[in-house]
Amino acid sequence: MKLLIDLFPVILFFVAFKLKGIFVATVVAMAACVVQIGWMYFKYRKVEPLMWLSLGIITVFGGATLLLHDETFIKWKPTVLYGLFGLGLTVGQIFFGKNAMKGVLGKQMKLEEKAWKKLNLSWGGFFIILAGINLYVAYSFSTDTWVNFKLFGIMGLILLFSIAQGLMITAWQKKGGQTGV
Repeated sequence: MKLLIDLFPVILFFVAFKLKGIFVATVVAMAACVVQIGWMYFKYRKVEPLMWLSLGIITVFGGATLLLHDETFIKWKPTVLYGLFGLGLTVGQIFFGKNAMKGVLGKQMKLEEKAWKKLNLSWGGFFIILAGINLYVAYSFSTDTWVNFKLFGIMGLILLFSIAQGLMITAWQKKGGQTGV
């Protein structure tokens, strides 16, 4: 259910784009983010900071897309979001000693500190690469291809990377937490 809630704006953006084009899809995505946050607050009385960040980014870039009637801005939204995720994970760990992955998953699984660092940096690097791939697709292909990539390509890459990370975590746990790093 959480995954569906997280994908709600992306799926509605995709459908609206296919039916009415990029500008209607942008409005729909912005509205969907507001509804998503409203639902999370109503259901859990709490909204994750990343959802607020996503709303802020889509408001700025979606607003620029609509105001300037230029689809380039909405194409930057995933790049900015994933770039901030990636930088947050890597800069937080390297310069401030903060491991966001351990903060989120530390109660659910036990890993040695080296494994947590590797996991955190892996996700940070992945998000930075994903930000770059989004820009490449946005500038190298049609808007229709970019919209398809935004839903299927990005989600597919995240799924594959999650599976790879899950396999690494399982291997680390079988070794008793030894990472070999």
